Amino acid sequence: MPDRRQEQAGGGADATRARLSRLAWLLDSSIRLPGGFRIGLDGLIGLVPGVGDLVAAGLSAYIIAEAARMKLPAGVLARMGLNVLLELLVGAIPLFGDLFDFAFKANQRNVRLMDAHFDKMDRTRA
Repeated sequence: MPDRRQEQAGGGADATRARLSRLAWLLDSSIRLPGGFRIGLDGLIGLVPGVGDLVAAGLSAYIIAEAARMKLPAGVLARMGLNVLLELLVGAIPLFGDLFDFAFKANQRNVRLMDAHFDKMDRTRA
């Protein structure tokens, strides 16, 4: 995996996007359950009473911070932030919130928003 200096030297956006995509997968879908449903570490971390949801939101905030570093528009960043805020607030509700955490997958939603922005930019340039 390239380090940050290589990313900044050239082709950095693609490497950062790939890294964030892997992180979102790890947080939201890396564990297969019987029946084919997938959960991730985000939901498991959220099960820890008190601080679990905050720690998970911090990991999600990292994806937003990297998107901001790549200069995504404020509107896209705001939608990403709302996804994380929704997951944090609903996730705080006992039992229902934990199930919501497993199903909502805010990190993968945010990576899709980021990818859609860059895909749109590529189509505009072409």
